[in-house]
Amino acid sequence: MRKKVTVVGAGNVGATAAQRIHELGYADVVLVDIVQDLPQGKALDMLESGPVIGSDALITGSNGYEETANSDLVIITAGIARRPGMSRDDLLLTNMKIIGSVTAEVVKYSPDCLIMVVSNPLDAMCHHAYEVSGFPKNRVFGMAGVLDTARFRTFIAQELDVSVEDVQAYVLGGHGDDMVPLVRYTTAGGIPITELMPQEAVDRLVTRARQGGGEIVALLKAGSAYYAPSAAIAQMTEAILLDKKRILPCCVYLEGQYGIDGLCMGVPVKLGGGGVEEVIEITLTPEEQAMLDRSAASVRELVDVMRKNQDGDAKAG
Repeated sequence: MRKKVTVVGAGNVGATAAQRIHELGYADVVLVDIVQDLPQGKALDMLESGPVIGSDALITGSNGYEETANSDLVIITAGIARRPGMSRDDLLLTNMKIIGSVTAEVVKYSPDCLIMVVSNPLDAMCHHAYEVSGFPKNRVFGMAGVLDTARFRTFIAQELDVSVEDVQAYVLGGHGDDMVPLVRYTTAGGIPITELMPQEAVDRLVTRARQGGGEIVALLKAGSAYYAPSAAIAQMTEAILLDKKRILPCCVYLEGQYGIDGLCMGVPVKLGGGGVEEVIEITLTPEEQAMLDRSAASVRELVDVMRKNQDGDAKAG
């Protein structure tokens, strides 16, 4: 029997992720969105590609959660993008409410599932989903590090004119401008990139990786990236469905690892059938630790804003 994966949000990221997972053929997919008929139409279109791509997996669309019951993995991409005139806190609190309501529905119909959060601001939304779900920390995690690392690897491969397959890298911390690319652990063909390019080039690529999402937003003029994010989602999904125990950077709830306690942050983990099966701690230099601490402080600031709003709602109620 095939596994069951639900993707919540039929926008560009969610729909493209659903397509990639359907093409893998390992799981039946349910695509959920509040817009009437949108997920049904997209799912039917994808289903009809099955004979061409050789996938017998089913993909269906729904405006509710009944059809998602007993999912093995639920991927949450729902939320709004920041609009002109909208403050960061407005975006945060709006998406917090969306993620909270989605998570409650997910838990109701799939109490044994794993939850992958993709919605932004990623680390804060992952933290909120973890708290709302009441799930163990291994069953709620966020996709960001795989994407950020893929961008960094792409830029390095272009700079060196080598295959992306031979470039290995890690990007830790929050999914934002203060993410932490670990240059010491970044190699091309096993050779440290610091031996293959000058420091100026390394610094330039680190900066570009940190601003990778913004670069695409600026080029598109409307909307944000979805091809690379959906590929990152598919890689994590495959690691889970096939119990591959991949070592990947993911956003997870930390309890003292890397000196961070009670916060969701991007770190290397072992990802398999049980979700986050192990948080892998590596030794950081004082400079790297300081960068990670700054990134954690930015995420904690967002979590504090959410908590204050929840406290205010509780008092009002």
